[in-house]
Amino acid sequence: MELTRDEAWSHLCSWTETDSLRKHARAVELVMRQAAHRYGDGDEETWGAAGMLHDADYEKWPEEHPNRIVAWLRERDEEELAYAISAHYTKWNVPYKNALDKALLACDELTGFIVACCLVRPEGVSTLKSKSVKKKLKDKAFAAKVERAEVHAGVELLGVELSEHIDFIIEALKPHAEELGIVGRDLHPA
Repeated sequence: MELTRDEAWSHLCSWTETDSLRKHARAVELVMRQAAHRYGDGDEETWGAAGMLHDADYEKWPEEHPNRIVAWLRERDEEELAYAISAHYTKWNVPYKNALDKALLACDELTGFIVACCLVRPEGVSTLKSKSVKKKLKDKAFAAKVERAEVHAGVELLGVELSEHIDFIIEALKPHAEELGIVGRDLHPA
């Protein structure tokens, strides 16, 4: 991968102005960096960049997502990233060729959902358990925009159990709770 993390972040920020979508990009980047070791070849830079950039064009061009970011990556000969981001957009029906493609699907929606769970808990991520997340997944009104079918398809593609994958994501997010704003109301430093 030729693209550096700094270049990827700069590009994301040029297209994404809202703090919430930037935090989502950062959260998925952090989870994907860990997923590189758990599910893949350990290439944190590539996996992290895929997580960071997967929704880079969503804010400015939601009706074209992910065409713009995929084209931008292909112009830079970043085909592996472009392909993974194409595959994460399930409406395109791009086949999943490798662990990176599968992991991005498995981590994207579920990371966003877990962050939403953290935001409504007084203790944030610190005491969150997979049982609570699974209960919230059944509540269609909670974080209604999260595609539950993609959550389940992602874990199936990875060949892992949902609770195990939820726990993995929670643990990947915990060290970054303050940066991501998921410390919780009761535990947030004054």
